[in-house]
Amino acid sequence: MIAGKTVVYTSGTFDMLHANHIKMLEYARALGDILIVGVNTDELVESYKSQPIIPFEERIALMKALKYPDIVIPQHSLDHADKVKKLNFDVFVVGDDWAGKYDYLKEQGVTVVYFPYGKGISSSNLKQRIYDRYEKLQQKADNHFSNDIDVRNK
Repeated sequence: MIAGKTVVYTSGTFDMLHANHIKMLEYARALGDILIVGVNTDELVESYKSQPIIPFEERIALMKALKYPDIVIPQHSLDHADKVKKLNFDVFVVGDDWAGKYDYLKEQGVTVVYFPYGKGISSSNLKQRIYDRYEKLQQKADNHFSNDIDVRNK
């Protein structure tokens, strides 16, 4: 709490920004007076999953352009114990795919909320859909001409 205001912290990669990201930010915003959003750096993301599609500089710029965050900062670590002290946040919101991972923050007096994404869009399934569509287009292009016609040598 800062000056009697509830501080909420949320963080993520926010790769390929989509509706579920916005829902989580809107929810986090409603839980307090000040919303701080940490955007994972490319190096941090690559330490636990594949490289983001959208570079960090663009992801953080997109987050700063949204109406929900008051403050947007780079996030270099998934350990938030030091951030509680530095940012003085009261509530931490993260997607339910991280359920249990941040329970240790409760020992520091932080309310931890695992936001239920529910069904629908995720950056991972968006990437897979794009890949699948690309693969189908590539197969269609490869099969456009029959094998007995060589269009390159004519």
